Amino acid sequence: MKLKFCGLTREEDIEAANEIRPDYVGFVFADSRRKVSDRDAARLREHLDPNIKTVGVFVNDDPKHIAALVRDEVIDLVQLHGGESVRYIEKLREMIDAPIIYAVRVESRRDIEEADRLPVDYLLLDTYTKHAYGGSGKTFDWSLIGDINHLYFLAGGLNESNIERAAQTGAYALDLSSGIETDDRKDSDKMRRIAALVKGANR
Repeated sequence: MKLKFCGLTREEDIEAANEIRPDYVGFVFADSRRKVSDRDAARLREHLDPNIKTVGVFVNDDPKHIAALVRDEVIDLVQLHGGESVRYIEKLREMIDAPIIYAVRVESRRDIEEADRLPVDYLLLDTYTKHAYGGSGKTFDWSLIGDINHLYFLAGGLNESNIERAAQTGAYALDLSSGIETDDRKDSDKMRRIAALVKGANR
C-alpha cells in the first residue's frame, strides 16, 4: 500500500515529507487554494528527498506546459483531473515518458468502468462534486469500486478515522490532502499519524 500526500505548498510541508517518507507528494498546478507556480514547485522539488516521487495535478492544461515540467524533472508523474479526452491523453503520451494517472469523479460504477478502458497507467478514484474537480473532502461509496484492471489511487475524504478501512479496498495507493490539514495548512502531526496507520495496515 502506497501513500500520497497531495497539495504541498510550503517548505515546511517538504520538510515533513522528508521525515515521514510518503511514496508520492502532489503539486497542484490547477486553480485551487493549493495551487503552486512552476517556479515554486521546482524550488520545493529541490528540497525534497529524491526517493519521493512528485505528481503534478492538472485540469485541462496545455500539454506543452505539462511536458516542460516533466522535462525539467519537476514532476515524475502526471495526474489528469479534468476529464481529459482520449485524444488529449494520446497527444500527451507522445510528448512525455512519465506515467499518467487519470482521476475519475465517481458517481456510479459505470464511471469507473469507462475510465478503466483509457490508455493511462493508473486511475485515481475521487468523489464526484458538482462544479469541482476534486478536493471535496468527502468520501464516495467504495462498494462501487469492484474489479478494476488498472492499479488505482483512492482519494476523497480520507483521514485518520477511515484510513484503515480505506486500506482494505484493494487500492494501490491512498491519497490525502484535506485529511492531513488543520486550518487549511498541512499538519505534520496528522501526516505522521496517517503514515503510521498505513504502515500498520501494510503489516
